[in-house]
This record gives sequence, structure tokens and C-alpha cells, in this order.
Amino acid sequence: MKCSSFIATSVDGYIAKTDGSTEWLHTSGNLDADMGNQTDMGFYDYLQTVDCLIMGRKTMEVIANMNLSEEQWPYGNMPIIVLSNSISEAPSNLAGKISFFSGDLKDLLARLEEDGCNHAYIDGGTTIQQFIDAGLMDEMTIARVPILLGDGIPLFGRSGREVRLTNAETTAYPNDFVQVKYTLRY
Repeated sequence: MKCSSFIATSVDGYIAKTDGSTEWLHTSGNLDADMGNQTDMGFYDYLQTVDCLIMGRKTMEVIANMNLSEEQWPYGNMPIIVLSNSISEAPSNLAGKISFFSGDLKDLLARLEEDGCNHAYIDGGTTIQQFIDAGLMDEMTIARVPILLGDGIPLFGRSGREVRLTNAETTAYPNDFVQVKYTLRY
């Protein structure tokens, strides 16, 4: 099964401020830029290539706090699995939309493949790092947001392995975001 991520970081590599806030994602860059038909910088097209989403508990909490309406919900009916060792019940606004998993990631991927899934979207800093550490992440798309936060929650933590990033595809957007897509080689 293919595993990939689509995420944004500050130029200094943070996915959130130390308090977990991410409002800077929507207030950085050239806000007056004409993005044409690229307002989501390819996220919708990316979602069309995946058939399940695996995220961490903290990412699930961020999404729950957005209180998205049905019209705003970007994931349609795709299976969403939340990795958590501490909770197993969804917030009321996500009830019926997510399930929980605790255990070996390879077992989860095998179960998803049995269910007919071929491409998993991996989201959340800790979850992405777990997939990289296990040698399971195939591809990453990282948008660099034109801001230096100085401190925060990093996308990448310490890893016990070297991972080469190859086949770089880069897109610069009118809002000053720069997006790079890589293939991971272990």
C-alpha cells in the first residue's frame, strides 16, 4: 500500500506553534495574490488519489475543533483512522466519521489493504514520523509557508535512520508558498 503525506510547515520546519495553534497558515504569505484555480495548492487533487486517511490523535483534535459543516468536510466518506493509545471514542462532531487504532502500523496497513484501500494519506507530525521511522512512507508533499516561527512543533523529530529524498517536484505559488514533493528512499 502506498503511504503519502500532504502537509505545510513554516520555513523553519514547524507544523504548529508550541501551543498547537496553526492560524499562521492562513495569515502568512501574499494574501492578495491571485491564486486562480490553485487556491488549495493541489490539496483537492491530492485527496482524489487517496482512499483512506490515517492521522494522530492531536490532528483529530485540531479537525474536531474546526467544527466543519458537511459542506466544508473535505474527506467525503473515505475511511479515517485515528492512531491513539489513550482514547477510543470520537468527539460528537466526528462520530461515525472516524475509527481508532492502536497497534502495529503494518497490521493496520494490511487490514486496510484487505478492505480494498491502495493509497493512505498520513497526517500529523508524530504520525508522519512514525511512518518514516517504520520505513512505510513512500511520498511527501511539503508546502513551505513564508514565515519563520522561531519555535514550535517540528514536522521531523529525531530518527534512527537516514532517509533520502528523491525525485523532487517543486511548485512556487503566487502567495509565496513553495511546495516540494519527494519520494522517500530508505
